[in-house]
Amino acid sequence: MVDHEVDTTAGTAVVDADGSDRRAALGAASGGVLARVRAGLGELTGALRRVAEHVLSDPESAARSTIVELAERSGTSPATVTRFCRAMGFEGYADLRLGIAAETGRARSAGWTVDIGREIQPTDPLARVLDQIMAADTRAMHDTAALLDLAEVERAAVAIAGASRVNIFGASGSALVGEEMQFSLHRIGVAAWAWNDVHEGLAAAALLRPGDVALGISHTGQTRETIEMLAEAGSRGATTVALTGFPRSPLAELADIVLVTASQATTFRPDALSARHPQLVVLDLLYIAVAQRTHDRAHAAFRRTAQAVDGHKAAKGAAS
Repeated sequence: MVDHEVDTTAGTAVVDADGSDRRAALGAASGGVLARVRAGLGELTGALRRVAEHVLSDPESAARSTIVELAERSGTSPATVTRFCRAMGFEGYADLRLGIAAETGRARSAGWTVDIGREIQPTDPLARVLDQIMAADTRAMHDTAALLDLAEVERAAVAIAGASRVNIFGASGSALVGEEMQFSLHRIGVAAWAWNDVHEGLAAAALLRPGDVALGISHTGQTRETIEMLAEAGSRGATTVALTGFPRSPLAELADIVLVTASQATTFRPDALSARHPQLVVLDLLYIAVAQRTHDRAHAAFRRTAQAVDGHKAAKGAAS
């Protein structure tokens, strides 16, 4: 049965008040339609969220449906579907359908159309589980590439390349990703520190100055400790960068530069865990961009650090 009631005030506000901001944050290119829907899902409420969830649950069906059919299947109205399209950066339903159809067609031709939505069962053979993980990670990385604003990556790379100090903040799994980035930057001569303890992180953030950089990592963008540390860094004049899956999250709102990632959850790997590989891809891109902009210094530093540890490698032909 179709629900013809008008969207709630909160749901309407998401489209009318913040529509232009969301289009700027998520991008209005035809690529990455499903990634944009996933990224915006947390901001949608009521009937708009039901449309989004239906599109994500069966995108191929959505691409074949008329606006009336999609409204009926999602329990909403054609007017709601139209508002949803505009919230996602499309002028109308025809553009949304074309975008979804093109994306699902590319997925089929690329050969990574394993049913990601299927739950992994305790009795599934490891070969099936491996296919599921590979398909989910591949989709998440493709979605991240579609969402990522390369101009923002460029801004972050320029800031880090010119910084005298880089602080990286994160908690739990995000802290592990931050430590990987710190190690990479350190190898090319960038003075970088990774902090996962809020007390130590706040103290380090308080010592930052204009020209320094602070990078906060949180998939949800709602980790209080990371938000506090990045806010402290920003209050000291440091350039703040957020790596998150939600471009309208509290962490993203306070950052000068926002790098957006996508994720594809599977059984035993919720969003926060499935975001790990896309986060590493974005940070690897950022690291390479910094190395490009500090080529001579980076090359010399990498050579010296490699030589420093070379003596601890096992000699070729030596017994293990």
